[in-house]
Amino acid sequence: MRIEHDMLGELPIEDSAYYGIHTARALHNFNITGIPIHQALVEALVSVKKAAAMTNRDIGALDKEKAEAIITACNEILAGAFRDQFVVDCMQGGAGTSANMNANEVIANRAIELLGGNKGEYEIIHPLDHVNLHQSTNDVFPTAVRIAAIRLLKPVTELFADLQTALQEKEEEFSGIIKVGRTQLQDAVPVTLGQEFGSWAQAIARDRWRLYKSEERLRQVNIGGTAVGTGLNAPREYIFTMIEKVREVTGMGLARAEFMMDPTGNCDVFVEVSGLLKAAAVNLTKISNDLRLLSSGPRAGFGEIILPAVQAGSSIMPGKVNPVICEAMNQTAFQIMADDMAVTLAAQAGQLELNPFLPLIAKNLFEMLDLLIQTLPIFIERCIKGIQANTENCTEKVFESYVLATVLTEYIGYDRASEIAGLCKTTGRTVREIVLEKHIMDEKTLDEILSPQRLTSPSGTIRKER
Repeated sequence: MRIEHDMLGELPIEDSAYYGIHTARALHNFNITGIPIHQALVEALVSVKKAAAMTNRDIGALDKEKAEAIITACNEILAGAFRDQFVVDCMQGGAGTSANMNANEVIANRAIELLGGNKGEYEIIHPLDHVNLHQSTNDVFPTAVRIAAIRLLKPVTELFADLQTALQEKEEEFSGIIKVGRTQLQDAVPVTLGQEFGSWAQAIARDRWRLYKSEERLRQVNIGGTAVGTGLNAPREYIFTMIEKVREVTGMGLARAEFMMDPTGNCDVFVEVSGLLKAAAVNLTKISNDLRLLSSGPRAGFGEIILPAVQAGSSIMPGKVNPVICEAMNQTAFQIMADDMAVTLAAQAGQLELNPFLPLIAKNLFEMLDLLIQTLPIFIERCIKGIQANTENCTEKVFESYVLATVLTEYIGYDRASEIAGLCKTTGRTVREIVLEKHIMDEKTLDEILSPQRLTSPSGTIRKER
């Protein structure tokens, strides 16, 4: 054991631990979820620390040997080492101070070892005087959250592109399959099964584009603003060099906010991104619900599509197969909507120059992104790509439905078409049978009007007043 000190006193720290007293106090104070800060946030924090060491070295504020030891420690962590030492809970008070100190201490103690010292010998490398030089939690943590969010957004937008492609492939595959459309769950005019998939693809295309563009909102960072965005205790040269180094380390097109108090105290950008993720979750829910409806039955429901059978559906009913992948997608979407509410509440609860609830924003935002990263590939591969059409059932329902009378209104008027629809309902006979029996049209004309192409596209004719 080693003994470390802070303004509150001293604590024993395990010799094997690379974190120090500030992290140890956070472990005691915030034993809340048992979930440590996100690995993407760890990488982002360490990237900022590396950039700061490079900047302070280059402007002459930090001894070159110390700076190189800090940079080497950061490189080791970014390569995957010491990740188990980032232990503070993702739910923590202090606007991210515990996460920032966890990073400072782990980097410092590893740098001390690289210089031949023992962990805790902070006269060699100090977590605050050296690793945190010219920084504050209040510019480091918001910057790191933005970097981590951008990194997680990239695979999400790529997955939405994959989902869009999978839906468009089904749109083409099912383009010739005519079926009954539905409004308010009642029979409506015919559509093709492909058109339904095309509609979903368009919605996902919008989500893909919105999420892709949302990265721009996250690129403005407040690093160099220190405590409240004024840059107190940070040399002007550091502020302007630091953003260049952060760009170099992360490979991202980040920009220094022109008014750094803004991203220090205001979190509306995270609400915007969260809201776009919620909008995507709404579309995913709608699509999943539609797929469950269209596959329902299969004998006593719609039964127009067949979802891939991925597991037995019941412990009591043999042969039952449930739409479990759609249900998993639903649940992911519901959780995203709940996370969005938490982000919204945390963002509006900030006061004056700082939002102390940014750790909650980060936790929920990263959860939203993680859920999509984990669930979308399953949805695409185990559901969308394997969907089959029940073509016979689709076609039979169209020509058995009285809604074909709607197509005739252009030729025979609304009242007479309503009469035909009523006869279909009362007699159980088809529109075709009644029209031919009453000699309303000849068979050739009726077949042209009721052709699949005519039923699912504009007629190209102008109805003349009778």
